[in-house]
Formats: sequence, C-alpha cells, structure tokens
Amino acid sequence: MPIQIIRNDISRMHVDAIVTTCDNRLRVTGGVNAAIHKAAGPLLEQACRRLGGCATGEVKVTPGFDLPCRYVLHTVSPVWHGDPHEYALLAACYRRSLETAVQLGCGSIAFPLIASGNHGCPNPQALRIATQAISDFLLLHVPDNDLMVYLVTFTRESFLAGSQLFSNVRQYIDECYVEEHYNALRELRRSQQADACLWPGELYNRPPEPMPQMYQRDELCAPCPAEEWDPASLKEALNHVDESFSQMLVRLISERGIKNSDCYKRANIDKKLFSKIITNPHHKPRKNNVLALAIALELPLDETRELLMKAGLALSHSEKFDIAVEYFIRNRFYDIMRINEILYELDLPLLGGTLL
Repeated sequence: MPIQIIRNDISRMHVDAIVTTCDNRLRVTGGVNAAIHKAAGPLLEQACRRLGGCATGEVKVTPGFDLPCRYVLHTVSPVWHGDPHEYALLAACYRRSLETAVQLGCGSIAFPLIASGNHGCPNPQALRIATQAISDFLLLHVPDNDLMVYLVTFTRESFLAGSQLFSNVRQYIDECYVEEHYNALRELRRSQQADACLWPGELYNRPPEPMPQMYQRDELCAPCPAEEWDPASLKEALNHVDESFSQMLVRLISERGIKNSDCYKRANIDKKLFSKIITNPHHKPRKNNVLALAIALELPLDETRELLMKAGLALSHSEKFDIAVEYFIRNRFYDIMRINEILYELDLPLLGGTLL
C-alpha cells in the first residue's frame, strides 16, 4: 500500500486506474484532463456524455480506451476559496476515487494533484490534503488490500519552499553537508601541502602509514601458525553470530506493542516486501526501507543506527538523503507522509517502497 509521489505524465502511467478532474457535466477541460482525453481518443468523451454529469466530490467511471490503464475515474473538485467545506470536498475526491478503485479490484491507481491548477488550491495545501486523505483511507479502510497509490505531478514546481519545516531541513542539510566536505577538503589540502615539502625521491620512498589502532593485530586475534590452525575454532566463532536485522526488527515491533500490519503501513512499505524482510534472515533491505521502518517504530537515532548496522548500512553526512532523515529523527518527527513531501521537494529518494 505504499504512496509514491512522482513526476510523470499521468496519461502514460501503466496502472489499473487513473484519476482526472473535470466539471460537473464531465466536459473536456484544460490541463491534465485535456491531456488524458487526447491520449484516450474520442471514445472517452463519448462515454462521458452518457454518464449524466457528476456532483462535486463524487466519481464516475469509464474505460481507459487508448490509455495504458483499465479505467479512468472522473471526479469534480471544488473551486478553491479557502472555505472549510472545500477541504472536505477535496478529501472526498480522493476517498471516493479510492473506494471506487477497490470496488473495481484495482491494484494500482494514479492521482494528479487535484484542485491545484485552475481550481486555485495552493500547492502546499493541495499536497497536504492529498497525502492525508490517501493515507487515512488506506490505514483505516483497506486493511487487507494491496493498493499502490501514485501521486503524479507533471512539472518540477516548488510546493513547500515557503514552509518552515522545509527551510529547517534544507538549512540542516546545508550545514552538515558543507561541514563534511569542508573537513574532507581540508585534510586533502593538508596532505598535499605535506607532500609538497618532500623531495620527489622522498615522496615515493616514504615508509607506509602506520595501521590504525582498530585494525592492528593483537594477541587475541593473531593468526595461528598454519600447522596449529584448528578449523573447529572458526566453526565455533561462527556459532556466535549477533542478532540479525530481521530478528531485531521483530523484537522492536514486539517491544512497542504494535502489529506487523501497523508497522509496514506506517513505514509506507508494501506488505509483500515486509513479509520478505521478516521471514528471510539473509535479506538485505535497502537503506530507504530500513529508515522507513525506523520512522514507523519511532526509533531514536542510536537505535536507528543500530538497525542500519544490522543491515550492513550506516548514516553518512556525505549523503544529503541521510542528513535529511537524521534531521527528522533527531527532532522526533515521525510523520512519514510529511517526511516524503520534504524529500520529494528536495529531489531526494522517498522512504518506503515495494518488492518490485
């Protein structure tokens, strides 16, 4: 049931259903609706004429015709003036579309950002209402249905640039990222300056750098002479393997008293992928999925790092994605939909995913 925010032409989405907005008479309007009608061919407009119109917040269904989807769901969004009832009507467009998709047996559906164009809803509000309405419906009304939801934007518009949260995350990234690369550059220059003080012969004949203490051999890990080496000692060492990633995940879920379904839904992770993670002790999940699970479990930073380590991963200040997620965890901000909105705005990978 993950929600993915992507940039694409919705008329080219290979999903079971796409959603388009129209007026109450289901006539062809501009923008996304016109592009969908153009791609579907004239039969779509003829089918719309036979539906008898549509009320605001409601949905009517037609086939996809020449589109790569099976169905087109037509919904009428409110014209935005900021009145409270418009929030409910806009949320209803998403809810009724999702209800219809479930009734049709769809496994995937793609939405435009409803009401954000000619209908006047500001992009930040339109995005917030969309993600909230979709996530609420999936969490509360689709407990056993695997429905993949795409929120499709056509252009690289700035949705959240004016929000305080976005500004704080961007500033944190800039500070951490610049500091990391400044330190690396300073060390490089220092080594170059040291090399510049040497004659060419000295530069190539210097003794090797001493091995860091953590890698130096000591008497506890010194290799045995070949003739005394005992294969049984290696076998014994391999019997003392630490807790695996999947074992730690199961333990954390149990300690927090939540169900598996609550965990993967909060993590925006597909149920099949979650099942693979839980049941296969050798599965190595991707970093974005590990961090999504950490967000779902509301882990502090030290436990997040430990969970990553179990998967052979780590947070790094040389990666903007890592810095951004670290900011949210440090500030105990665990709303994965809001986090993904910020990550999308920063053009970074999103948290969660599917098996494919």
